[in-house]
Amino acid sequence: MEEKLVVPENDFQEKDAAAKKIVRKYMLWSMGGGLIVIPIVDVVAVTTAQVYMLKDLAENYDVEFSGDRVKSLIASLMGGASANYLAYGGLGRMAANSLMKVVPIAGQIFGGVAMSIFSSATTYAVGKVFIQHFASGGTFLDFDPEKVRAYFSKEFEEGKELATEMKKDQETQEVTA
Repeated sequence: MEEKLVVPENDFQEKDAAAKKIVRKYMLWSMGGGLIVIPIVDVVAVTTAQVYMLKDLAENYDVEFSGDRVKSLIASLMGGASANYLAYGGLGRMAANSLMKVVPIAGQIFGGVAMSIFSSATTYAVGKVFIQHFASGGTFLDFDPEKVRAYFSKEFEEGKELATEMKKDQETQEVTA
């Protein structure tokens, strides 16, 4: 008779709680990266934050990390996202928000705000997709972006709301400080 490995429920809860903290941390990093006033440097900063987030999530779920593989997975996940994400602008919107910063003052302000929320929401969606994948026993090697497009879009919408709330909370804290 084959013996089954039983993982305590607390272990799953601890990993889930840690994963949520990791995603929130990198949402904030992405929000900050989106505020960088130099076009394209902001995109690089956000992508770097997402790679480090996935490294931390992989460690949390005991999944082997491969930096090159992760970069291509992020690009394919975001590049071929579903209609809701693309309606908001997808990678084109990210580039437009970044390039808007070339316009002195107004472009930097509006581009920075839009890019910070967009970047944070995207990071949230990427994190949630990989949490689900890792929690179900997946790895970077068996990840299929096509299978998670709808979930990515749903989480992106949730991430926009959360990022907007986080931005408001941050502004409120700055005013009261």
